[in-house]
Amino acid sequence: MAFTAERRLADGVLEREFLLGDTPGTLWTTGTEPAPLILMAHNNGLPRREPRLVARARYTAAQGYAAATIDAPGCGDRPRTEAAEQARADLRGAMRAGEPREVVDGIFEALVGPLVEAAVPEWRAALDALLTLPEVATGPVGYSGWTALGIRLAATDARIGAAGLFAGGYVPRAVREQARQVTVPLLFLLQWDDEGNPRERALDLFDAFAGTEKTLHANLGGHTGTPAFELEDTSRFYDRHLR
Repeated sequence: MAFTAERRLADGVLEREFLLGDTPGTLWTTGTEPAPLILMAHNNGLPRREPRLVARARYTAAQGYAAATIDAPGCGDRPRTEAAEQARADLRGAMRAGEPREVVDGIFEALVGPLVEAAVPEWRAALDALLTLPEVATGPVGYSGWTALGIRLAATDARIGAAGLFAGGYVPRAVREQARQVTVPLLFLLQWDDEGNPRERALDLFDAFAGTEKTLHANLGGHTGTPAFELEDTSRFYDRHLR
């Protein structure tokens, strides 16, 4: 891991850009003492500099955590693959045309499944590197964000100690099955009126998680309408399980 740039933000958070091989990432911290790490993952296709993700990361760091993200394959500063771009174009066309749900699901499966498969090894490599830093605690790690990636990581990497997932976003069938292996404490955020993500599917997924400590927060509004107060509740969730 090589740090390439840094700046001290007005809220006191130190924001540092890094490269891990060809993978760019960002780390936010507020001090030099070891702080619990929370991985902040964007949904597929979005850059690590997406304003809502950056706002969550800065808030999280200001609460005494180390927050980190990377650009997944085909996202942000990384080259897009022809197959993924074609799948995205097919998806937009199918949704505009009002194609049946099973047709849209098939396109989602072809797009998101490979993205998860490609992203997981890189997130694990980033986690390996981040946990060697003196300002990052070696204890349990939190995860926040993209549901499909979070399920795979929580089901297969024992270092993940708590997960905050956003119900929006397609979860491939194989990953949905892996939810039955996820036993870490879970906070599941659901936007009740998310136009692109049927709430019944999200509720079925919540049921599938195997843990005995899982919480569902449902709020009215569309995909990007998660209330700001959920940041505070999410911080308290991580306080209970990572400190």
